[in-house]
Amino acid sequence: MSNSSAKIGIVTVSDRASAGVYEDLSGKAIIDTLKEYLNSNWQAEYRLIPDEQTVIEQTLRELCDEQGCCLVVTTGGTGPAKRDVTPEATEAVCDRMMPGFGELMRTESLKYVPTAILSRQTAGLRGSSLIINLPGKPKAIRQCLDAVFPAVPYCIDLMDGPFLQCDEDVIKPFRPKK
Repeated sequence: MSNSSAKIGIVTVSDRASAGVYEDLSGKAIIDTLKEYLNSNWQAEYRLIPDEQTVIEQTLRELCDEQGCCLVVTTGGTGPAKRDVTPEATEAVCDRMMPGFGELMRTESLKYVPTAILSRQTAGLRGSSLIINLPGKPKAIRQCLDAVFPAVPYCIDLMDGPFLQCDEDVIKPFRPKK
């Protein structure tokens, strides 16, 4: 990888956290996890926004198109409540969906809670950006990222994005042997 940093968007979707009712622990959990995973230079583009589909869509477009994030990870808004619209916003801005991410995250979460089937996490591609929707609980964020992240660096490679170097003692990315 060149000296330039990869940009990674972290978006917390929460009415209450964005209103200051409580601290955003979920966005911090994503950043902390990525700091453990990645050895390569990267910079976080962090956003804390309410559960509003138009705001979520605008934020995803801005991070992908204007900020040039190779990866955008969202947390929150993936449940069955009426205000949970993160998957709809993600689908609205993506060129192609990557359903395997949501399938694997739900499978992983089912090992811990039977309500994992209520989660609607998904992932998709917008231009040369991968967008992944994670659940809102910090513990579930780590469980889901541990499950799907081994595929993320290679997905970004395939989209001609920056080379993400991982600490293989923490997470081992899969890249086919050349």
